[in-house]
Amino acid sequence: MLLPLAVFAGLAVGLFWGLWYKDDRLPSALIGRSIPEFALPPIEGRQEGLSSAELQGKVSLVNVWASWCVPCRVENPLLVELYKAGTVPIYGINYKDDPEEALAFLDELGDPFTRIGADRSGRVAIDWGVYGLPETFVIDAEGRIAYKHVGPFDRRALEEDILPVVRRLQTERGS
Repeated sequence: MLLPLAVFAGLAVGLFWGLWYKDDRLPSALIGRSIPEFALPPIEGRQEGLSSAELQGKVSLVNVWASWCVPCRVENPLLVELYKAGTVPIYGINYKDDPEEALAFLDELGDPFTRIGADRSGRVAIDWGVYGLPETFVIDAEGRIAYKHVGPFDRRALEEDILPVVRRLQTERGS
């Protein structure tokens, strides 16, 4: 008689916790590990692509984006603002995008990227463990993934989640 009641109580507690627990972060198995080796060509119209070699020796951000991604449009002004402030270099991985559309996106909204690699097949994004667009990674000076933000970030997430990691890594490196 008590066993069904205990099972019901356990299920009720689990369901109640699931309804009210608001931690929607998607963890990455790559945190603390070296970035995957890659070499991407530039998007057509740009001179320089992006490879894992460019992400060594300095703290940086890598943003995975596409012109067809509506949330990418939402966060781009903050990326441009961050670029203008010179806080941290920002690199882009352009995911499965039409080159002309990608350039039009940057012309319209601003180009915060030091370099952009064209991931036409999506293979590099898969290697990085990308769930969906946009995603932003903080890379330490040794080329390891220190933090991953899934989805568009707003000013609060930038100031409270992303930039504290960047500043801590820059301070540790002495840069």
